Amino acid sequence: MQRRSFLKHGTLAAGAATVAAPVLAQGGPAISWRLASSFPKTLDTIYGSAERFTRRVAELTGGKFVIRQFAAGEIVPGLQVMDAVQAGTVEIGHTASYYYFGKDPTFAFDCAVPFGLTSRQQTAWVDQGGGRELLRDFFKGHGLINLMAGNTGTQMGGWFRKEIKTVADLKGLKFRIAGFAGRTMERMGVVPQQIPGGDVYAALEKGTIDAAEWVGPYDDEKLGLVKVAPHYYAPGWWEAGPQLSLYVNIKEWEKLPKEYKAAIEAASFECHVAMQAEYDARNPAALARLIKNGAKLHTFSKEIMDASFKHATDIMEEEAGRNAAFRKIYEPWKRFRNDQNQWASVAEAPMQNFLISAGRK
Repeated sequence: MQRRSFLKHGTLAAGAATVAAPVLAQGGPAISWRLASSFPKTLDTIYGSAERFTRRVAELTGGKFVIRQFAAGEIVPGLQVMDAVQAGTVEIGHTASYYYFGKDPTFAFDCAVPFGLTSRQQTAWVDQGGGRELLRDFFKGHGLINLMAGNTGTQMGGWFRKEIKTVADLKGLKFRIAGFAGRTMERMGVVPQQIPGGDVYAALEKGTIDAAEWVGPYDDEKLGLVKVAPHYYAPGWWEAGPQLSLYVNIKEWEKLPKEYKAAIEAASFECHVAMQAEYDARNPAALARLIKNGAKLHTFSKEIMDASFKHATDIMEEEAGRNAAFRKIYEPWKRFRNDQNQWASVAEAPMQNFLISAGRK
């Protein structure tokens, strides 16, 4: 690891409690910000990550830099958080960049694209692989500073009312899915639907939709979808490692003392790592409970995975051909992904596959 990066994120290595909060705050001004979240409080792991962030910023600045957090809808709707930060309605927001796919598909690289990077790979790309520089340049053009602020790990492929075995089974399927994934699914005959999370259960129960994707076992369990769509599929190939991010209004960022900027960077990296750890700890037990309550676990067939990969690749290549901003990130990102997957096949994948096999005996 580079020395500068180590120093920046040193709170992780030493433990959060070892950072003496008053040191950063000596002589610092009192500042109050508002943070708009795209997420409801019921998503306690994702929403809670930003709570951790605001708490740590206050601790690192001796209570002089206070950031108040607001759930989706309290200041602006969840899908308008980035717009609110750009407009200066709030100074900072916690959201997922692929929500803004419709503005420019390039935004998705700061979160997830189909058959993209895993959680660890995404962190490696942003922190050590040139991703931060590419993304900062892109977001600067939109008046924003971007910071990593969480990852769920590879998500599930969704809840289906019936089994899906072949590409033909996808034809006419009304599936709650959007963005790059929705565009990919559309090429296989799926009819993408955009429905708020709180309405998904009723839509499945009434047959308004045939399937819905959410997050993973821990969060999915809360929606009770197993009762109305028992077929639970994996993997969510459109979200191999979806990153949540903090976006700061660039004008507000430039006003901050350097010590406060350092506090934001350190606190955001802490909450980034902690979110993944929380999901890894909570998902296994949640999945076991779902299966006990009737979930039928499936993996997408090779036919479906192959077709999805082909269409997703075609769509990204087409976008790169017409969108210079997308192409500028996509080409080095693609090389990084391919190198990472080759390396993973050498040691980590064989080790993981052996342990999975051994655990079934």
